[in-house]
Amino acid sequence: MTDTSSKPIAVLALNPAVDISYELPQLIPDRKVAADRTSYHPGGNGINVARSFTELGIPIRCTSVIGGESGDLLLRLLGDTLGDEHAYFRVAGETRLNATLLQKSPPTQYEVDSRGPQIPPTLLEDLSTRFLADCGAGIAILSGSVPPGVPEDHYRKLAERIKAQGGKAVVDAHGPVLQEALQAQPFLVRLNRYVMEMSIKRRLDNIQQVAMAAREVQQRGVEYVCISLASEGAILSGPRNSYHCPAPRVRVHSTVGCGDATVAGLVAAFYRGGGSEDMLRLGVICGSATASHQGTELFTRAEVEQSSHDLEITKLDI
Repeated sequence: MTDTSSKPIAVLALNPAVDISYELPQLIPDRKVAADRTSYHPGGNGINVARSFTELGIPIRCTSVIGGESGDLLLRLLGDTLGDEHAYFRVAGETRLNATLLQKSPPTQYEVDSRGPQIPPTLLEDLSTRFLADCGAGIAILSGSVPPGVPEDHYRKLAERIKAQGGKAVVDAHGPVLQEALQAQPFLVRLNRYVMEMSIKRRLDNIQQVAMAAREVQQRGVEYVCISLASEGAILSGPRNSYHCPAPRVRVHSTVGCGDATVAGLVAAFYRGGGSEDMLRLGVICGSATASHQGTELFTRAEVEQSSHDLEITKLDI
């Protein structure tokens, strides 16, 4: 195992958001429904990953884009969570306001995401330069959707530049952005089963099929491929083998942020010198603990450190 803790971790949050979650009895067409509980959290994939690292005690550097009054609200919600290592760039327009509606009967989750503000090419280059400098030869997290004004190949180009300067790119994306990024052969890719099925245009009905699909991606030059499987845990395909980790039993309240927490867990374990099994176990624990929280709250360090999370990893030989 290699200790990489002397290398920095940089997180890019191109499209952060204020996450608003409403818990309500039932949605009724054409009628106003009062929420039982409303909560506001700093969000968006990159911000969630950065917050997860901080909760795990991993030092990070975060580069983000902030717009308008909703951006100011995001900064207030963050407080000093990310400390002095949060470099944000102001942009015209408003930071996204995303809504999650959690219906109690029947239990259903609805999500509405905004597109985000337009990012001019000059600003995109400035924040990319800062992000690359923050990463150096460390680990760079490229996570989430790209806002208007950002080309679909931007993550690929960043991953190529990260590799050229001796760093490791971690990508959590979908659609054309993911397909472009895979061409750069990033260090680690995380996606869920649905995104994988859409990518390869076929169903994956069992653990073995998912592991085979992950191995196919891994053999394209990606060192680690993680596929999240919700209540079934996750699979990690690495250089030596593929592994499956079941999810601990939790009462699921919301799935928002679970993938982001998983990414942080995977990378945090690697950063501390852990191998594939350590990475997968911590990723699953962080993702599952997040699912147990109300609204868009993330896991806590105390939950991660509970001894009850002694999860058995299965080696799949795939």
